[in-house]
Amino acid sequence: MQFIDQAEIEVAAGKGGDGIVAFRREKYVPAGGPSGGNGGRGGSVIFVADENLQTLLDFRYNHRFQAENGGRGGPNNRTGANGKDLIIEVPCGTAVYDAETGELLGDLIDPHQTLNVAQGGKGGLGNQHFLSNRNRAPEYALPGLPGEIKQLRLELKLLAEVGIIGLPNAGKSTLISSLSAARPKIADYPFTTLIPNLGVVRKPTGDGTVFADIPGLIEGAAQGAGLGHDFLRHIERTRVLLHLIDATSDDVIRDYQTIQQELKAYGRGLAERSQILALNKIDAVDSETVDLEALATQLNHLSYAPVFLISAVTRTGIEPMLQQIWEILDQMKPAEELFR
Repeated sequence: MQFIDQAEIEVAAGKGGDGIVAFRREKYVPAGGPSGGNGGRGGSVIFVADENLQTLLDFRYNHRFQAENGGRGGPNNRTGANGKDLIIEVPCGTAVYDAETGELLGDLIDPHQTLNVAQGGKGGLGNQHFLSNRNRAPEYALPGLPGEIKQLRLELKLLAEVGIIGLPNAGKSTLISSLSAARPKIADYPFTTLIPNLGVVRKPTGDGTVFADIPGLIEGAAQGAGLGHDFLRHIERTRVLLHLIDATSDDVIRDYQTIQQELKAYGRGLAERSQILALNKIDAVDSETVDLEALATQLNHLSYAPVFLISAVTRTGIEPMLQQIWEILDQMKPAEELFR
């Protein structure tokens, strides 16, 4: 399945039905008077969050959505039929913006949450409404009002409780495949991961926690460099950041600082998000030439965050790291409440 996390579409609500001019024509009713009915309301365009959708792929080729128009009024004061609302399903985590003004119209986080993005037009009044002492036979009615038409920008921000971040080849995909049933593409070259991968990790209590493997960031990502810029938004709704660092790197401290600088440059509170640091690939480090404990202590002094020595391949150090994550999550509000 192709992962699409941005889309621009046009939505058009239905036009209200026209009111009509009509008069009663009944036997034994010599002055029946006006009886033109009102037009029906135009259909609205409504978004509904669906937890079974994971991508905005449906909007890749279909860019315009039109709700049904309201029906014309009828004689004998009959109101026209209301236009049918157009229901559009989107993934949970979809933010809806007005493409012209940039205004956030709504954020669909909870399953079945709805958002009316284009209001249907009101139906026009029939001539029955214009009867008065001065005008006993009004011969005019009002047309229906047009429905709203909007250009929208949709952005999907993944709803994961733990975001795994780090430079390319830090071992993020290997870690999420080790922790969960997710099976991302893994290779020994940078930028293996081109799309975010989600995996469910089971707590000791049996509850599932969603982890997101975010494609590797590089220096300048917040300004659009590399692949990470397009996916930084997916970290916005994670409650905890698991910063994975390659222990075999020539400069572990520089790698740590590179990612931290990108989080600060992107803003939106990412740099202040709770973090756990993990020095990965310790199974590939020569302990005689590299003092891992000293590196961990140095990182702890820089970040004030817990630092773990792990190997995603051999699962060394994984359990203590997960235990720390569970303890942090248990002390925090659910993601749906935290980012509402």
